[in-house]
Amino acid sequence: MTKSLPLVVRNHLTALRILVVFTLVTGGLYPLAVTGVAQGAFPYQANGSRITRHGTVMGSTLLGQNFALPGERPGGSGRAPRPDPAWFQPRPSAGGYDPLASGASNLGPNNPVLVRTVEARRAAVARFDGVAPGDVPADAVTASGSGLDPHISAAYAYEQVNRVAKARGLRPAIVRALVTAHVQDRVLGFLGERRVNVVQLNAALADHG
Repeated sequence: MTKSLPLVVRNHLTALRILVVFTLVTGGLYPLAVTGVAQGAFPYQANGSRITRHGTVMGSTLLGQNFALPGERPGGSGRAPRPDPAWFQPRPSAGGYDPLASGASNLGPNNPVLVRTVEARRAAVARFDGVAPGDVPADAVTASGSGLDPHISAAYAYEQVNRVAKARGLRPAIVRALVTAHVQDRVLGFLGERRVNVVQLNAALADHG
């Protein structure tokens, strides 16, 4: 019966059948198979690499976040939220660590606006952490390309130890040991720099009161 149809109709029916088959395979069977394998072999990563504490999700190891003073909301008062001295702080974010606003400022290294912004950040971090401006690491004043990087350098993490310890009433040695336990080495031993995941570090810090 199909052969009695015009050629153009038969071609369209063939194309339609191919469309249905590939829709089922690529839009249904393949995603289900990949999801099943991921949930079976890598459940932690497949579910967003979530960090939980006492059954409550605190964040993800893949996404940085603000650690601001209670009541401070990004953009809620028309200014950046004030950092909480009791927590390790992440690097700056052009989008305020909003996952829907991932991106950089796109300002070049010689842009006068960026230069002024970096200098202002350097002075603010130095006052906040009680160190000399020259001791402030570069990642403390520069945002990542995504604006969502959860990592800071080991140097920046150690710089914040005394301020966090004082704010929490802990001995600096305890806080420093906590940082040391969360320092990640270079990838494959030579790629990148030693780094600390701030979200994981603060989750561990929460257990110390």
